[in-house]
Amino acid sequence: MNKTTAPLEPPARQAGQTPGDFGDGLTRASVLVVDDEPGMRNFLVKVLGPQCKHVEQAANAEEASRLLDEAHFDIVILDNVMPGMNGVDWLREQRKVGFFADAILITAFADLETAIQALRAGAADFVLKPFRSNQILNAVARSIDRQHLTRENYLLKHELSADAMAGRGRLLGRSDVLATVRATLEKAAPLPTPVLFTGDSGTGKEIAARTLHAMSDRADKPFVPVNCASVSPDHIANELFGVIHTDQENHGDRHDGLLFHARGGTLFFDEILEMPLAIQGTMLRVIEELRLRPIGSSREVPLNLRFMFATNGDLEKAVQDGRFRKDLYHRINVLEVRMPRLIERKGDILELSAMFMKKISTELGVAPLPLSEGVLLKLSCYDWPGNVRELRNLIERSLILGEWPQEFCDASDCESPAATDSLAAVERRHILTVLDDCGGNRAEAARRLGISRKTIDRKVAMWDA
Repeated sequence: MNKTTAPLEPPARQAGQTPGDFGDGLTRASVLVVDDEPGMRNFLVKVLGPQCKHVEQAANAEEASRLLDEAHFDIVILDNVMPGMNGVDWLREQRKVGFFADAILITAFADLETAIQALRAGAADFVLKPFRSNQILNAVARSIDRQHLTRENYLLKHELSADAMAGRGRLLGRSDVLATVRATLEKAAPLPTPVLFTGDSGTGKEIAARTLHAMSDRADKPFVPVNCASVSPDHIANELFGVIHTDQENHGDRHDGLLFHARGGTLFFDEILEMPLAIQGTMLRVIEELRLRPIGSSREVPLNLRFMFATNGDLEKAVQDGRFRKDLYHRINVLEVRMPRLIERKGDILELSAMFMKKISTELGVAPLPLSEGVLLKLSCYDWPGNVRELRNLIERSLILGEWPQEFCDASDCESPAATDSLAAVERRHILTVLDDCGGNRAEAARRLGISRKTIDRKVAMWDA
C-alpha cells in the first residue's frame, strides 16, 4: 500500500482566500517541510510559499537535521512514515540535541497509539492525509499563534517577577543635558550598536533604554530587562540561555531562556557589574556571534537581538580588579550614554513633579497635593542624592500622608514657619542656582525659569544693593 495520499485540492489559493485569512503571524513564519515524497513536498511548498516568510524542504531525516543545524525554523512539517527513521523517532532524537521549532506531524496511517507517541515526542499538532491546503495553513497558523502567546506570557511573568514595571515611563525634561541625551538616542536608534547607559542610581537609565527601543525599528518587538543583581548566580545561566534536560525515558525537555524569547527585540542588562564572571565569557560570544547554545544543547540558534547595558558603578575599575572581563567591557562600551543627576537638570523638576503628582494620585485614588511656587522652589533647592527616583518616592509618600514634609511645604501652609527658610530666601537661592548653571547668562536663566529678563535684572540689582 502506497503511503502517500493525494491532497484533496490543488495548491492554488481557494476562492476569496487572502494572505491575511490565517493571521499576521503566518507571514513571519519560517517553515521546514520534511517528506520523502517529492509530490507531497512540492504541494506543501506551493501552499505555504505565498503565505509564509520562508519555506525549505528536506527529503529525509539526515537532510532535515543538517538544515536545522544551519538555520532556525519556527515550524517543521514532518511526515511520519519515511525510510530509515520515522518522523516520531527522529523528532524524539532531535529534542535531545536541541529542537527549537513546533512540529506538525502528517500521516495517512493514524491510530491512537501513533497520536500518543507523537505527543510524547513533542509534536504540537497532528494532520491526517488527505488534507486540504487550508487545513495545513490553519495548523501552521495555530502553532505560530501558540508560540506568540507562550512568549508573551513568559515575558509578562518575567517583568512582573522582576518588578520591571518600575522602569517604565517617559524621558521627561527640557534641560540642555537631557537634550544632549535625546540627541544621542536619536542617532543610535536606527543602528544595531550596543549602548551602555551610565550614571548614578535613580537617574532613569532603564527609562532611557526603553525610549531608545521605542525610537528604533524594533519598537513592536519585546523589550526585555534583566537585573543582574536580582537573579541568583546559580540560576542566571539557565534563565538567560535556556536548558535541555533529558529525563529517565531519554526524552529531551526544553526550557527556553530570556535570550530566545527576546529574539527580534532588545535585551537590557541592568547592573551589568553584577553579572558573574562565569557567565561573562558566554555572553561575550553571544553578543559577538549573535548565536545561542542552550545548556545541554549541541545545536545553536541564530539570534536577532539588540543589546543594551546599564551600570552605576565604575566598569574600568572593575576590569582592573578582575571582577569584569576586559574584552566584554570593550565590546559593550561602543556607545556610552551618561544619564545626568537631577541636580544637573533642576529646570526639569517642575515637569517631573507635575507628571509624578498626576500619575501617582490617580493610581492611589487620592487628591493631588498643590505644587505651589513655594513647594517648587524648595524642591529645586534640594540636592536630590537619590535623583529622579527620590523625587518620585517623595511625592508618593506625601500623597499617602496627605501633606508635604516640613522641609518642602510652602511657608504659607506650614504650621511652623521656623521649620523652613523664608520664601524670599528660597527664591533668591533658586534664581542664583539657575544663573550659575547657565554660566551667568541671564536671558537663558529667564527662559528656564519662565520669567522675563527684566525680572531677573531687577532682583539681582536688589540683592546686590
